Order: sequence, then structure tokens, then C-alpha cells
Amino acid sequence: MGLEKINKYDENVIAAVGTFGGGIASSGSVCGTLLGAVAAVSSLHSRGSLDEKENPRMWGVSNKLIKQFDTLTEPYGGRNCRDIARINWSDRDAVKNYYGNPESTRKDCVQLVGDLAFFLGTLLEKEMARLEEI
Repeated sequence: MGLEKINKYDENVIAAVGTFGGGIASSGSVCGTLLGAVAAVSSLHSRGSLDEKENPRMWGVSNKLIKQFDTLTEPYGGRNCRDIARINWSDRDAVKNYYGNPESTRKDCVQLVGDLAFFLGTLLEKEMARLEEI
């Protein structure tokens, strides 16, 4: 969604972040939603080679995103997937339940993804408008 918003959609980038799910390769670590959102901000403001210059706004915008995510995940006790989804990704039965049971904690993850996507979209729109002014 973020890459579409900034007109940088690329299937290779989407493929590269595929293992963000489950808190980085189903390890339960940092939520892939946050990582993907930060990657979208980076795609807008970072550089593609060392010869290019990155926009220093990348850091401030990313920090706004992280603060919002921390607010959204406060009820879960942190930004790690294991806290939000409350699932052991190594347990096949738990994973089946997570995806197959409409009452599983997946509903919390879906809500969180939507809430962060909305915030990211608003943030990227503001950043795009700022870049157009320059």
C-alpha cells in the first residue's frame, strides 16, 4: 500500500519483504507491519546507491511512524509479533487456528495493519506534498 501511495510499487520489493510476517520469519520478533511501513518511508526518502543523497527527513518521519505504532500496540505490551498475535509460530496447530478461526488473535493483527496503513498513508501524502513544494 505504501509503495503504491508514493508511486514506487515494485514486485521485487514486495518479494523482498515477504519474510517480515510473523515478526521476521515467524520468529515472533518485531511486527512485520512496522518493518514494512518503515521500508515504505525509506523508499521515499532514502537512496538507491551511495552516490545519491538521502533526505534526512527519513529519520524523523520514521520516528513518527514508530511512535504511532507504539501507541497502537500499547494494549498488547509491545511491538513484537509474539505480544500482539500471542502465538507460537512454531506450533502448526496454533498457526492453523490463527488463520482458520475468525475469533483468533488474527483479528487484532488485521485491525492493527489497517490502523497503521491509514496512518502511513496520511504520513506519506504529507511527505509527497512536501517534496512537490521543493
